[in-house]
Amino acid sequence: MPLVILVALIAVVVSIFGDETLSGASQISLIVATSVSLGIGLWRKTTTWDDFEKALSDKIGGVSGGIIILLLIGALGGAWMVGGIVPTLIYYGMEIMSPQWFLVSACVICAMVSVLTGSSWTTIATIGIALMGIGQALGFNEGWAAGAIISGAYFGDKISPLSDTTVLASSTVGTPLFTHIRYMLYTTVPTFLITLLIFTFEGLGQTPASSEHVQMVEETLQQTFFISPWLLMVPVCTAVLIAMRLPSMVVLFLATLMGALTAAFTQGALLDEIAGTDLEGFSQRIRGALIVVYGKTNLDTGVPELNDLVATRGMAGMLGTIWLIICAMLFGAAMTATGMLDTIMKALLRLVQGVVSLVATTAFTGVFLNIVSADQYLSIILSATMFGPTYKRYGLPSKLLSRTCEDSATVTSVLIPWNTCGMTQSSVLGVSTMVYAPFCVFCYLSPIMTVVAAFFTSLSSKQEK
Repeated sequence: MPLVILVALIAVVVSIFGDETLSGASQISLIVATSVSLGIGLWRKTTTWDDFEKALSDKIGGVSGGIIILLLIGALGGAWMVGGIVPTLIYYGMEIMSPQWFLVSACVICAMVSVLTGSSWTTIATIGIALMGIGQALGFNEGWAAGAIISGAYFGDKISPLSDTTVLASSTVGTPLFTHIRYMLYTTVPTFLITLLIFTFEGLGQTPASSEHVQMVEETLQQTFFISPWLLMVPVCTAVLIAMRLPSMVVLFLATLMGALTAAFTQGALLDEIAGTDLEGFSQRIRGALIVVYGKTNLDTGVPELNDLVATRGMAGMLGTIWLIICAMLFGAAMTATGMLDTIMKALLRLVQGVVSLVATTAFTGVFLNIVSADQYLSIILSATMFGPTYKRYGLPSKLLSRTCEDSATVTSVLIPWNTCGMTQSSVLGVSTMVYAPFCVFCYLSPIMTVVAAFFTSLSSKQEK
C-alpha cells in the first residue's frame, strides 16, 4: 500500500507541477507514504515508535556525509562560475570541441575523470558543470548533454578501484576487488561501446550551432568575465588533489576556496556588483565572495539564454535537495522498521526458477530498492545480503552476484528523482531527473546487459553439458 500510494502521488504531482515537482510536492508525497507505512506498522504491531526513530537515525546518519558534500558542491559551483573558471572552460571548450562530436567526447572525458577519481559526484560537480555549459552554448538539448555526462561519470564510478560503490559491492559479497572489476568488464565494456555509438549517431545528426552564435557566446563571456588560460590552474590543482586521494570533502572545500580567491583577484567588478552595498575595497570583495559561496547570484550578461547559464545557487540552492533526501530517508526508515521491505524481498525470491531468473530478479531488486530505500549504498548491501545464500545454493560464483548488484543498483540510482544520486545530479547540473533520465543510455542499458550476459552464459553451459 505505501508503495502504491507513493507511485500514485508522484504521478499526480508530476502531472501538476512538471519540472517543479522536486521543489516540495515530491517531499509531501514521501511524507504521506511514510505515514501510511508507519500507521499500518503500528496498527499491526510490526514495529514500535522507538524502532522507527532508531531506523530513522541510522538512515539520516548514513547520508550525513552526502549532505555535507552537497553543500560543498553548491559552494563550488558558485565559486567556479563567478571566479571565471567555468566560463573559461566553456570558452576554450567551444573552440576545441566539434559540435558533432560533443556528446561522445563529453561521455569519454567524464568516464576518464571518474575512473581516476572513483567518484561520479566529484566528476559531475567539476568537469561535468563545464561540459554542461559547453553543450548548452552549442545548442544541445539539455537532456542529451546531461545524459552523456552522467553516462560517462557512472561508467568510471562503476569500474574504478577507487570507487566506494565498487569496493562496497565486492566486499559485501566477499569477492576480491580486482576479480570483481575484471568480471564487470564483460558487461560494462559492451554497454559503454553501445552508449558511445548512440551518442555518436545523435551528435552527427545534430545541426551545428552557427558560427555567429558561437562567436556571440564567446564575446559575451569575454565581456562579462576575465577569461585567461591561467584560470585553468584551478581545475589542474583540483585534479592534483584528487590524484593525491584526499577525501571528497577536502577536495571540494579546497577547490571552492581556490575558486573564491580567484574571483576576488580576477573578477572584482562582478563581486562588487553581487555585494550590492556601499562598502569599499577589500570588505566589498569579501562580502561578494561569501554571497557567491552561500547564496544565489544572477548576472546580467545582456543575453537572456546566457543569464541562465551563468546563474549560480550556492549552498542555499542545495537546501531543497537536502529536504528531499531527509524525506526519502523518512520513507526508507518506515519501510525498514515495519518489516515491509523484508516482506517484499522474500516475495521477490519466490520468482527465482533458475540462473537467468535469479540474475534478472537480482537486477530488478537493485532497481526496486533504489526506488524504495532512495539510497544506492543500501540497495547494494540489501541485494548482496539477501541473494548471497541463493547464489551459493545454485553453485554460482560470488563475482556474478557482485557484478549484478553493480550493474543494477549502482547505475540506476541516478535515474530515480527521490534517490540521493538522482536528487544530487539534478541539482548540480540544473536539469530535472525526468528530463535527463531517458538519455542516460549507459545507466538503463547496464541492468539489461547483465541479464543478457547471464542468458548467454547459461545457454553456453547447457550446450557444453
